[in-house]
Amino acid sequence: MKNWWERQDKSVQKPKFAWRAVAYYRHSAQDRQENSIAIQQDQVRPWAESRSGEIIHECMDPGKSGLTAEGRPGFQDMMENWVKKRNDFKYILCLDVSRWGRFQDLDLSAQYSAECRKYGKEVIYTKLGMPREDDPLYPVYIQFERLRAAEYSRELSDKVFRGCVKIAQQGYWAGGKPRYGFRRLLLNEARQPVQVLQPGERKSIQNQRVTLTLGDDREVAIVRRIFREFTDDGRHEQAIADGLNRDGIPSPGGRAWDSAKVRDILMDERYTGTMVYNRTTQKLKTPSRHNPKDKWIRTPESFERMIEPEVFAKAQQIFAERARRHTPACMLEQLELLFQVHGTVRQSLVRATADMPSPSSYLKHFGSMDAAFQRLFDEVRTATGSKVNEHIEALVDQVVVYEDFLVIDEKLTVLVQPSVPMPYGLASYWFFRPDQREVIDITLGVPLSDDDEPRILGYLALPRLLVQDRWIRLFSTSHSRLEMYGHNGLAIIEQLLS
Repeated sequence: MKNWWERQDKSVQKPKFAWRAVAYYRHSAQDRQENSIAIQQDQVRPWAESRSGEIIHECMDPGKSGLTAEGRPGFQDMMENWVKKRNDFKYILCLDVSRWGRFQDLDLSAQYSAECRKYGKEVIYTKLGMPREDDPLYPVYIQFERLRAAEYSRELSDKVFRGCVKIAQQGYWAGGKPRYGFRRLLLNEARQPVQVLQPGERKSIQNQRVTLTLGDDREVAIVRRIFREFTDDGRHEQAIADGLNRDGIPSPGGRAWDSAKVRDILMDERYTGTMVYNRTTQKLKTPSRHNPKDKWIRTPESFERMIEPEVFAKAQQIFAERARRHTPACMLEQLELLFQVHGTVRQSLVRATADMPSPSSYLKHFGSMDAAFQRLFDEVRTATGSKVNEHIEALVDQVVVYEDFLVIDEKLTVLVQPSVPMPYGLASYWFFRPDQREVIDITLGVPLSDDDEPRILGYLALPRLLVQDRWIRLFSTSHSRLEMYGHNGLAIIEQLLS
């Protein structure tokens, strides 16, 4: 212990830091470098120390993609709990631009940096060094590095895709979870079986390959049962699903079966031993989308089949015939046959008729059953529309046919809508759909008689601003509507123009 008169040695002092910082580290699963975070720390920490900086906290995202900020808990924690809420540090240290993120939207990368500046923090990329305030080229160089980081991800994604395509063309499994009933089989460099891979297991040698093999016997039996009931017994997907649920058989996801799960199996060609790749596309965190069939990579006889190709082809033929029956033209043909047999059209009749599309299908394609019925008489309705147009032309100075409506004397727009009577018990009604487009002033309903040569029975003037109904059924007993909107002739057109 020194005496009070002895000179104190002030040369040894506790070091003081010139600034404080938070560090951010990241690497993606594709880097295949489990020590990447530690390697970044070994570079960033000495860089800060040599410049009298103190790192007070480290945020990290091991095995996380840098394409977006989503899915990076370390990055989100840094932005929300440190950048926005703490004022005891000045810099955010990151090894280089690619560790900050490989954002495909360069503006998004810059946006996060700008948000840091908004809260008084500056992002520093240690490989580039501390920026000089008088260096006008530094922002340009940063933007170039962002572009290069994004381009690297695009090039890597393209290389991975091409590699997977080549693997699929050779008949091997390109990755992902195997289909229900299959298991992944590891092959050595000589393409000889090594072992069945369990969920989560991967090949350990680059030259090894993975193919598919039949899995659990019970699952294989379920797949074959689904195809048999569909192709031989003619059962619908939902009926097949109901049978599986009654038998207590769990679906591929462990839940109850439904028609979609059954249909997914019935339409998958891989059950015939054909390797199919590129059915969907999802690159660089973009939404997944289905590819057209001509983009699929198909390699037949790649592994042991579960279903014979002839059985699979029969299932696809059933789907194709069903799809054909749901085309508008075919649906109208079936509706016309129903009308010829029963003299009317009802949803109950449609439901009760085998192999006929459901009422909801008619609703989807035509808007309603009534609208579909009117389409059966397109020829008559078109001829009537032309006749009404001629009558209007004789009354006014000018008629211009624009798209599907008339422009009369450049003052009034009219949509002519003829309607044949729909049988309803012992009576009939006429169906109209008032047009709600802003460009249409009046929907002119034209009820026709039920004759071999239909006659115009009158007119129903439906102003868009007064009639808000999506559709109208006009009976002969609809006195209020007839009094309000009904007219014997077309004098209403002249009155509206005067």
